[in-house]
Amino acid sequence: MSVWTSLDMRKKIIALTAAVVVFAAVLAIANTSSSRNMALLYSGLEPGASGDVVAALEQRGVQYEVRGAAIYVDQSQRDVLRMTLAAEGLPANGAQGYELLDSLSGFGTTSQMFDAAYWRAKEGELARTILSSPDIRSARVHISSPTNRPFAREQMATAAVTVGTVGGTISPAQAKALRYLVASAVSGLSPDNVAVIDSAGGLIAGNEETAQTGADARATELRNRAQRLLEARVGLGNAVVEVSVDTVTETETIVERSIDPDSRVAISTEVEERTNSASDSRSGDVTVASNLPDGDAAGGNGASTNENNESRTLTNFDVSEVQREILRAPGAIRRISVAVLVNEVAAVGEDGQPVREPRSEEELAALRDLVASAIGIDESRGDVITLKSMPFEQIELPGTEAAEAAGLPIDIMSLVQLAVLAIVSIVLGLFVVRPILTSGRAALPAPDSPELLALTGEVATPNAAAPIALAPPEDQPGEEPVSPVERLRSLIEERQSETLKVLQSWIEDGEQVEQS
Repeated sequence: MSVWTSLDMRKKIIALTAAVVVFAAVLAIANTSSSRNMALLYSGLEPGASGDVVAALEQRGVQYEVRGAAIYVDQSQRDVLRMTLAAEGLPANGAQGYELLDSLSGFGTTSQMFDAAYWRAKEGELARTILSSPDIRSARVHISSPTNRPFAREQMATAAVTVGTVGGTISPAQAKALRYLVASAVSGLSPDNVAVIDSAGGLIAGNEETAQTGADARATELRNRAQRLLEARVGLGNAVVEVSVDTVTETETIVERSIDPDSRVAISTEVEERTNSASDSRSGDVTVASNLPDGDAAGGNGASTNENNESRTLTNFDVSEVQREILRAPGAIRRISVAVLVNEVAAVGEDGQPVREPRSEEELAALRDLVASAIGIDESRGDVITLKSMPFEQIELPGTEAAEAAGLPIDIMSLVQLAVLAIVSIVLGLFVVRPILTSGRAALPAPDSPELLALTGEVATPNAAAPIALAPPEDQPGEEPVSPVERLRSLIEERQSETLKVLQSWIEDGEQVEQS
């Protein structure tokens, strides 16, 4: 209380402020040190499954935090809790597998009920298999199986898979793998009849898949081929290649038959000869009288003979014939368009600053020929290649560059706590301890003040204004004379505080004289 009353108002305010700051800092450090390092236990669970997990954690008395759709627990207990909850079947996903068939009994279960439970169990098992992938967050499988009707029109089994990913969308390769997974698990199901739907990207693969996917894959392959070739010359990141492949999407059948008339060959020859002979006894003149019974014909005076020879040759020839049947399926390349952008060359200007200069025409022509050869440009087909040299704009990537951390791993929170403790210690020393120590020593008056004894050897009494001389007073009759040393000693013992102040002022005056 004596120290507090000796402080002025400014020092009191500083001391109170420093005490409040130190108290708040100590509370913050205590709260930080007492808080645990929380780690992610489960995320993206359904509401029912999340409630089961939270109830299991509360039964065990485990400290947890719910942040949106994620559940956090102490990092030291996370792995143990995952194994323990998994042994209890938590978190339970929405799909159930073959355990559905265990609840079916032979009594009261019809064939329709068993079939429905079987396909439901099949869907649940497929969903579990799909969820085993770390990139898949949720999955649902729907299978449409044909009914067993003997007189119904033949139907094909179909299926649909709906997935939700952790980030982004699934790739076409992953969608193809899911299609083959479902088709292999269901008897009589073709991969073409399985549709894969992403909750973020829509339809990834379906039964109406065209040759456009093949065109995109071919364009990607050609682009990578040209990109590798250009970067070997201009450097990594200094070339951009885009390839567009126009493919045939319809099916066409062409039947062609060609005959060469100049290439005939005799394969067979037939020769036929025929001779006809006839004789007539009548004259050769034909008159009216010769046609009468009693005329000239009645007499046999004249006779004539006729012979006819006929020869015929038949030769069979065969000519060469070419017949071709052309089937043009979807996917054939109709036209290729290539666009290539190359960065300019880095150079040093006249002022010594780095500049960009365009590439020469000879270099651009050589690069164009290389790209055309790598991709397979056919000008007769209508392929086009465009190559330009332009400066690239510098794109600033978000974030900071990652630097290698050398040495032992550093705990950032420990460093922050040490820094806060250091700041609190400095504040405590400067604004609390230092004012208290400074105020503990009372200010001394000036040597020439009337409160102190001057060099004459007089000490001021606390109750009298007049100083008391150290000279011995007159001796009273009958008493022994007191020496000055004894009197001074008795005064020092009676007034120790004043004596100490005088001695301290003498010492300080002596130090100042020596320094000067």
